[in-house]
Amino acid sequence: MFGRIKQLLELIRFSHTVFALPFALLSAILAWRETDFRWQDLLGIVVCMVFARSAAMAFNRVVDRDIDGENPRTEKRHIPAQLLSVTAVKLFTVICSLGFIAATLLFLPKMMPIYLSVPVLLFLLGYSYAKRWTSLCHYWLSAALMISPIAAWIAVTGTVAWTPVVLAAVIFFWVGGFDIIYACQDVDFDRERRLHSIPARLGVSKALKIAMLSHIGTAACLFGLWEIANLGPVFLVGTVLVTILLAYEHWLVRPDDLTRVNIAFFNVNSVISLGLLIVGAVDVYVLK
Repeated sequence: MFGRIKQLLELIRFSHTVFALPFALLSAILAWRETDFRWQDLLGIVVCMVFARSAAMAFNRVVDRDIDGENPRTEKRHIPAQLLSVTAVKLFTVICSLGFIAATLLFLPKMMPIYLSVPVLLFLLGYSYAKRWTSLCHYWLSAALMISPIAAWIAVTGTVAWTPVVLAAVIFFWVGGFDIIYACQDVDFDRERRLHSIPARLGVSKALKIAMLSHIGTAACLFGLWEIANLGPVFLVGTVLVTILLAYEHWLVRPDDLTRVNIAFFNVNSVISLGLLIVGAVDVYVLK
């Protein structure tokens, strides 16, 4: 059983939860400046994030199993390699989906998280079909992740404000940019299978330029968040460092050299997400 659980966690790349969860927690930290802290809200945010992402990733593996099996880069994933059955992954998807919906009960007496749980889940699952019909699939993924700070804010306060919206914009441009970079690895395969992506449509060189513009938008929104959320010098320094890291990410990946995409994708971006959470928490709790 433990071996099966390990395979399921590998299937959904559980470690990649680090990309979205810190932004939900940062949004909650900023929201708790305006309302009382509740342990059940913190637990609810973590549990909902884990279940929602796990459901979306597992569903993606089911939907893309035939494509993954034909792509040399992904043919060793768990379903094509027959390490996990389609039935097992479908069951895992259902369990995680129900777990996500049930976890919204932790936010009671606030009802909005419960009402929004199913529409949010359907939007997350819908991403798996995006590359079959639109080259903007990268920004469907980023829109799915940008929900996290808005949802966390609603879960804590029951309202919506500009602070989580600007933080969501940071995620939108950031994730969209690095997903375009990641998709450059599959440009030839996507064209052959008539799958849609910006690299497949415009070529790697132009795609990397669009990713760079997207990350410029990320930096601009981060400076906007610093101003709108009335954050302090530590977050400002963090914003400057993130801007430098984004520039480094684009230095790592070039049209004629995609060998360092995985370094840019996971290492750099995990530092960015966790780093922003840390500097935000320091500004709120240490320098308040």
